[in-house]
Amino acid sequence: MARTGRPKAELVLSEAEREQLVAWARRPKSAQALAQRSRIVLACADGQSNVVVAAGERVSEATVGKWRRRFVRDRLDGLVDEPRPGRPRTIGDEQVDAVIARTLESEPTGATHWSTRSMASELGLSQTAVSRIWRAFGLQPHRAETFKLSRDPQFVAKVRDVVGLYLDPPERAVVLCVDEKSGIQALDRTAPVLPLAPGVPERRTHDYRRHGTSTLYAALDLASGLVIGQTRRRHRAIEFKKFLVQIDQAVPAELDVHLILDNAATHKTPAIHRWLAAHPRFVLHFTPTSASWLNLVERWFGELTTKKLQRGTHRSTRALESDIRAWIKTWNENPRPYVWTKTADEILDSIARFCTKQTSTTN
Repeated sequence: MARTGRPKAELVLSEAEREQLVAWARRPKSAQALAQRSRIVLACADGQSNVVVAAGERVSEATVGKWRRRFVRDRLDGLVDEPRPGRPRTIGDEQVDAVIARTLESEPTGATHWSTRSMASELGLSQTAVSRIWRAFGLQPHRAETFKLSRDPQFVAKVRDVVGLYLDPPERAVVLCVDEKSGIQALDRTAPVLPLAPGVPERRTHDYRRHGTSTLYAALDLASGLVIGQTRRRHRAIEFKKFLVQIDQAVPAELDVHLILDNAATHKTPAIHRWLAAHPRFVLHFTPTSASWLNLVERWFGELTTKKLQRGTHRSTRALESDIRAWIKTWNENPRPYVWTKTADEILDSIARFCTKQTSTTN
């Protein structure tokens, strides 16, 4: 008995339509749904029945019939998902403007900054709505960052001098980034540290006992990443002079020594000037005031802090200094020099843009 049912819509492809369907079906970046619909239409155009096409694509016969009919009706456009009606907006532009204006121009009562809850209560919105508006406009009232602009009258000249050493160091010379990390505390927790366990982080008491402080003098070799270090109990010009002597002994005599350092008073005493006069191969390059970020040894101090000091426990300054010396030795076994990439002009342009932006914002 012949099979009866609704007659299928005739499906005939033009050459352009076939080429486009083949491209959609084979292109790696096509959406999988569009690629499958293209294969369904191509198979139907080749005369295959809905049952065969459905089995080949592992879909229902109703799905095959749906895309066959839609293609016959709308051609290639019929295979693309139609826009779906969404829920109408419940928050108007006026309310969005109010949230932004309150966030930027006012403070809540009894607090220094708005939270999603306080803003929602103030304007009669939901906390989720306020959060979405803040995310859309990049507003983060809970965050605050610090900055410091140098007022050094020789700021530009010093930046060009130091950055010039980084980008084009002199020949037959060694460039050392020098600084002191003073007031390093030997801290011991009031109870033993509980070790790491599966699902449980390392735990330590919030209180501690102090066992004195130490100062680390460090010189980072720009080219090799090696560090010359010395720990001292005090932070005076005499200790800095002893560190210069150590550097003088460590650097080969045939090389000039360029030191990049900050404007600390201990670096400019008469005793230091006399020592430098007796050792003319030493040349000092001072960073601008309030610009410690220009000294690469500060980056190395950051690694020392996070990898050794921050979670270390020491019951004496002797143990602390021993740990620091051991860490320096480990570092020098596999030194990693830092690479400076910004030119002086790029740094100065960035600072100028920041100042211009802040001036326009406050005015």
